Amino acid sequence: MAIVGGRNINVFVGLFTATATWVGGAYINGTAEIVYLPSKGLLWVQAPMGFALSLVIGGFFFVNPMRSKNYVTVMDPLQETYGNVMGSLLFIPPLLGEVFWFAAILASLGATMRVILDIGGSVAIIISACTVILYTLLGGLYSVAYTDVIQLVFITLSLWVCIPFALVNSATESIYFTATHISYQEPWIGKIEKQYLGRWLDDFFYLVLGSIPWQTYFQRVLSTASLGQARLISCLSGFGCFLMSIPSVLIGAVAASTDWNQTSYGLPSPLERGESATILPLVLHHLCPAYISIAGLGAIAAAAMSSADSALLSASSMFAHNIYRKLLRKKATETEVLWAMRTSMLVFGAEAAGLAFYSSSVYDLWFLSGELVYALLFPQLCCALFVPSTNTYGSAAGFLVGLLLRLLAGEPALSIPPTICYLTCSLVNGTYSQLFPFKTFNVLLTSGTIIAVSNLAVVLFERNLLPRRWDVCNITGGASTLIPLQQMEKQMGSSVVALEKNHD
Repeated sequence: MAIVGGRNINVFVGLFTATATWVGGAYINGTAEIVYLPSKGLLWVQAPMGFALSLVIGGFFFVNPMRSKNYVTVMDPLQETYGNVMGSLLFIPPLLGEVFWFAAILASLGATMRVILDIGGSVAIIISACTVILYTLLGGLYSVAYTDVIQLVFITLSLWVCIPFALVNSATESIYFTATHISYQEPWIGKIEKQYLGRWLDDFFYLVLGSIPWQTYFQRVLSTASLGQARLISCLSGFGCFLMSIPSVLIGAVAASTDWNQTSYGLPSPLERGESATILPLVLHHLCPAYISIAGLGAIAAAAMSSADSALLSASSMFAHNIYRKLLRKKATETEVLWAMRTSMLVFGAEAAGLAFYSSSVYDLWFLSGELVYALLFPQLCCALFVPSTNTYGSAAGFLVGLLLRLLAGEPALSIPPTICYLTCSLVNGTYSQLFPFKTFNVLLTSGTIIAVSNLAVVLFERNLLPRRWDVCNITGGASTLIPLQQMEKQMGSSVVALEKNHD
């Protein structure tokens, strides 16, 4: 009941909660930010289409194998295929992803509060974190799902109310004109230069495929009453995510078309002040009447809550069900598991609130939250569900290869220089940038490693090229499988003798 709502969530609530899960504060703030940035623009806003395709692909290919075995979390097939110990190691990437995601959401809300209400961002982060933890802790999936319905309606109405005021402001040029013409900055439609095409494709595949192996997604499709409902919710919520990006795109376009010197904000512009991450609340505050900007703030707060509670419930569900119950306390009662879940909510919520104080860019933090999940968990999940011949040895080798390759590729947002410079790696403003689609290359190489090492291990042990006593993961059964076979042969032999006597 606490994790998947007794598998009885109706289609209406399921659709709203699945859409609201992805449409968070980082989603609407980050979309507006990318449209506004002269170096990016609309063509670099990949999340709406990426999330939409991700939900459709998940509905057609991943929902059925997950529901057919009545799994509760995304970690269940991994533990079933690769064992509890390896499963606990694979729990680390999604845990970090959920905590980083929660932190990104709180950071975006804190930045918004600071701009519109002129209060400390830390106060907003603490209040929001406490609110989310409280109602998620009390109600589990039901409280999260039904509050998502209210929050999504509020997000939609509040943002669309703000759009007309921002568009008709006297300081704003026509967004149709500035889409293709230079006005106050480069056209907000953006462009993809040839040398950045590999990076664009890499980021797009990351959003499409890397958004699948999240407990927040599977928690929704596993909570419905039937497979058909789960697929319907998954596909329609993808369309909903795409539609919910339109207000943010328009606000980003307005910001790129505004003469900030004619507003109360003045010069220099938000870009020159390094405040592009808060462009959405800046537009609401300086281009809309006060009472309208407050409504916009409500939309951002609702968006933050709708995704923050999902991330918190997801992380605590996996810890309680897959780590505490299956590894630490295999004989734990239902009540004990629930208390473990509630305790982990408090711990993970406090960690995310602490990380939110150190975020410099909403979009960077949001993007980084799924890096490890895409590089390490997606290949493992695909192999566990669709390649039954894989085993623990392949999983461990794939984990090590994927982790090593990702760390050695570096990360500009964290000022980590690359050790491996792939093709077209370039030095821009003193920072190395990987233009090669290394994240997707990493996923392909990790998948190949899992399959190859799994098959190699089976061959080595079954053909006795390695002693079976070295098979610590027991993929061949070792000597234990020989005893039942010998006993079966003896039983068959005695049965044949008995049949011959009866015939005589």
